[in-house]
Amino acid sequence: MSQFGPDYVRAIAPYQAGKPIAEVAREFGLDEAKIVKLASNENPFGVPESSRAAMAQAAADLGRYPDANGFELKAALSARYDVPADWITLGNGSNDILEIAAHAFVQKGESVVYSQYSFAVYALATQGVGGRAIVVPAVDYGHDLDAMAAAIQSDTRLVYVANPNNPTGTFIPAAQIEAFLQKVPANVVVVLDEAYNEYLAPEHQFESSAWVRKYPNLVVSRTFSKAYGLAGLRVGFAIAQPAVTDLMNRIRQPFNVNSLAQAAAVAALNDKDFLEKGARN
Repeated sequence: MSQFGPDYVRAIAPYQAGKPIAEVAREFGLDEAKIVKLASNENPFGVPESSRAAMAQAAADLGRYPDANGFELKAALSARYDVPADWITLGNGSNDILEIAAHAFVQKGESVVYSQYSFAVYALATQGVGGRAIVVPAVDYGHDLDAMAAAIQSDTRLVYVANPNNPTGTFIPAAQIEAFLQKVPANVVVVLDEAYNEYLAPEHQFESSAWVRKYPNLVVSRTFSKAYGLAGLRVGFAIAQPAVTDLMNRIRQPFNVNSLAQAAAVAALNDKDFLEKGARN
């Protein structure tokens, strides 16, 4: 047994990512053209043409470090979600946001609450900081928010809620989410993971980012990996009040979102036709 590292790190089961098509073809002797990858919920329409053009232009500056503060991307997100730019934290995918939150708010031995059958990264992020997981049993493969609120203990520092849930696809209406937020103690941070929000039917969509003004302990997490078709570039972001984003940005690695990713994300955010096509199909 390795003597390096703490026990809680050695206990982590590494994340099992969906295999690339080329790897599956090699492993099973298949023709790549006949393989359809469904394992990672990637956008079947690929990268928006607007993002390809933006990356081609940005490529001229690849000899320089990216904008560490992501000014243009934050400005675009600020306009889209009607929040100040300093309320936004950029991540190397929303996975990065989930892990930044754990590192910023959870000390070794403190507890983190999340649902059974929710995103695997919640467990990894908790274990990675030596946190204690409180896994609340699911109801019909979805979050039992009443039970999750009741599960919060005096040492709980973080709660993860996925809506829609990954991987089960269950959805929590806005009224239930807000009722839950009202029950959570003010010193417990709630990360609302909305990676699949854009795929909701219009009647189910709501701007949870507006709640950030009301709940100082709320972090809304989004990604460009799904509906925006930029999974390979790794771009995510969080919206929260400055007291929260200040701590998250102290933990966030410098230059965590590369230049091509920032340029592509700005273009994708403004490409309504691509987003609507993906949401419809």
